[in-house]
Amino acid sequence: MTNIAIHSAFDSGNIELRRIEGAAAWLLIPPDHGSNFRQWFHFGVTGGKGRELVLKIGDLNASAYPGGWPGYNACVSEDRQIWTRAASSFDAGEDNGTLTIRFTPDSDVCWFAYFAPFSLERHMELVARSASAPGVSHRVLGRTLDGRPLDCLEMGEGETQVWLFARQHPGESMAEWWMEGALDMLTDPSDPVARSLRQKARFHIVPNCNPDGSFRGHLRTNAVGTNLNREWHEPTMDKSPEIVAIRAAMDETGVDFAMDVHGDEAIPHVFLAGFEGMAGLKSGQQDGYDRFSAILAAQTPDFQTRHGYPRTPAGRGNPAMATNQLAMRFGAVSMTLEMPFKDHDDMPDPLQAWSPERSILLGQSCMRALHLWLDGRHAG
Repeated sequence: MTNIAIHSAFDSGNIELRRIEGAAAWLLIPPDHGSNFRQWFHFGVTGGKGRELVLKIGDLNASAYPGGWPGYNACVSEDRQIWTRAASSFDAGEDNGTLTIRFTPDSDVCWFAYFAPFSLERHMELVARSASAPGVSHRVLGRTLDGRPLDCLEMGEGETQVWLFARQHPGESMAEWWMEGALDMLTDPSDPVARSLRQKARFHIVPNCNPDGSFRGHLRTNAVGTNLNREWHEPTMDKSPEIVAIRAAMDETGVDFAMDVHGDEAIPHVFLAGFEGMAGLKSGQQDGYDRFSAILAAQTPDFQTRHGYPRTPAGRGNPAMATNQLAMRFGAVSMTLEMPFKDHDDMPDPLQAWSPERSILLGQSCMRALHLWLDGRHAG
């Protein structure tokens, strides 16, 4: 029987082949360049039509987040349009932690990924589509270490300065699917909520803060292995020019409301993380955060407030993280939105688990919640 073939030399591809025997393969996840973070995988398989593929990714006890593997099913697609889940199991005792993926494709070509990829080509299409909408302007905030532009889309006439940004951690591709949902809604001239939002606020939207890491197939870092969400206090041009550029643009406009969009490897829920650990908060900041959280919970059953990160004790917040820095620097109501790589346990979906489609819908729900939040803020 002929061997299948595995390849990953493409946008966001990342896997290391150890050996192949027929329709079975033994694999490793390479780390992000210049760092020890490794969790993201994305690869193609050819020659598997009608055969049960058995794909074993080993050494996962040494991955960035070993807690992300139990209960996780790998993403799979045969057309790169619809991503479903392949039955997967994790054995911590096999080969220092092994995820075994089983899938029988109907085609000779299929792809597997940690989450449905959001390619740089799709990013450029999203930017172009959004920038061509009435009332939308585009500017490049700066350049990455690999020379890529940091795209920022701006719209709205209101005085409230809203910043939305995603993919500081490039492997968290659900964050840019969220951006697609939010941007398509905000630029829809027939949507009355979007029209009202643009009247109430000025939006500054960075759909991808880390295009270098996205293209390189990194989980968490940029071209030189820097975790951008630990650079907000003292960013530098040699390690984190992305944050230098974004923070400088924020200094120009000010920030009243900010949402930093992410994905979480281990927690099978959608949740928010705030800035409660920062000292010297202004009156009303925490109330504003709590009010948005309550509004969003009423907007969609895909968001909940019971599960999430432990609250940071007062005075122990890390100013190098975006949400904390923006709360401290601008007195903003800032927050980190987390979506799961696994399923959403409150409303599980056995076919897709958490998916691009649900990320898109959540982006739209967040914009509707923001509309109600702004109404209450202006009324107050």
